Amino acid sequence: MTETTRKLLVVEDDPGLQAQLKWCFEGYEVVIASDRPSALAELASHPYPVMTLDLGLPPDPSGTSEGFQALEEVLAEYPHTKIIVVTGNNERDNALKAVALGAYDFFYKPIDSDLLGFIVNRAFRLHELESENRRLSNSGAQSPLEGVISSSPQMLEVCRTIEKVAPSDVTVLVLGESGTGKELLARSLHGLSRRSEGPFVAINCAAIPENLLESELFGYEKGAFTGAVKQTLGKIETANGGTLFLDEVGDLPMPLQAKLLRFLQERVIERVGGRKEIPVDVRVVCATHRDLSELIRKGDFREDLYYRISEIVVRIPPLRARSGDVLLLARAFLERFSREYGNQVQRFTKGALQALENYPWPGNVRELENRVKRAVIMADSRQVTADDLELGAGQDPGVQTFDLREIREQAERDAILRALGHTGGKISKAAELLGISRPTLYDLIKKYELR
Repeated sequence: MTETTRKLLVVEDDPGLQAQLKWCFEGYEVVIASDRPSALAELASHPYPVMTLDLGLPPDPSGTSEGFQALEEVLAEYPHTKIIVVTGNNERDNALKAVALGAYDFFYKPIDSDLLGFIVNRAFRLHELESENRRLSNSGAQSPLEGVISSSPQMLEVCRTIEKVAPSDVTVLVLGESGTGKELLARSLHGLSRRSEGPFVAINCAAIPENLLESELFGYEKGAFTGAVKQTLGKIETANGGTLFLDEVGDLPMPLQAKLLRFLQERVIERVGGRKEIPVDVRVVCATHRDLSELIRKGDFREDLYYRISEIVVRIPPLRARSGDVLLLARAFLERFSREYGNQVQRFTKGALQALENYPWPGNVRELENRVKRAVIMADSRQVTADDLELGAGQDPGVQTFDLREIREQAERDAILRALGHTGGKISKAAELLGISRPTLYDLIKKYELR
């Protein structure tokens, strides 16, 4: 959307200010509404991205009751519209109250055309960015994999790898920190494979006691041990014709590592207490957050097993390294939990957005999902604040260097990655978000060796 096609709704009853505001925004298509009913009628006919709102509207031009009613009705019916409240210099409390209710920003009279133009332009840019995020999360165009929400180049590269690997039957090892979505990618791998009609069987090797894990994996015969009153199939046999997902394979005890290695080599199993070899046709996908190379060095993981399970290795980047994904995922979770719990929470405050981006997310996507879920349940208004997310200012990771050139270059690099992530790698749109030309963006991509 260019400035010449941007539609701005100005809600103002003073003819002099109407003319002044029209003059301020010559590059926009400005539509004037002089009272609350006409403003709502305009919004019903056209989804205005941004509007300015004078709190003193008829029939209460000297008060604020009509303006606040208009603010609340617009936020309830058109939550994505950015509202900039215009108020008098001595009405700071009203301006802050409007922002607390959900207004995007406020501006004092008398009008400073340059400053107001900057605020309006920034509101349009934010609206465009949020619209793109909603489009990506709703359409699924951000990722070829079902259930994966991402616009970052780092994660999209992972998705492309999964697409390429899925049709084959090679054993895949998925590496990544806890909460990055290893099982989700394993399910996507299964869904895209020729085994998609077969079962997907998952087992967490770290969650089952060692003395029970063998029978869980390989099954057991009747009478194999006390309590074995009938023949029971294990997870491997249950997954026959489909995919077996071994989560946290790095925690597999050494005796079971040897037995798993034999299965991967021979593709046959023996149930606990049995003597019969049973052939099993299954694809194996393993995952772990642990450093297997270090475990091998310590003698806690078999090197020959590692080479068997790592025919293809997929590394999932942590959330903090996925440019632009934090806000994209946060908004997707916000919409999902608002619907699920029937709450009227509709947006994050500017402080919450900043806190989301500053926080390092050690628990990755799982932590983000849990924080947004809790915030939706606990929020006292239509907006989620940083306090609702339990993200205080003290949790900003901060800057680790005092070298201004390093800080500038890192900020510039991060901004480019975020813009490319938000636009799915589209250079023109990324350049527009950054406020620079396409040739300049190409030069910066080359400078920072970005893909």
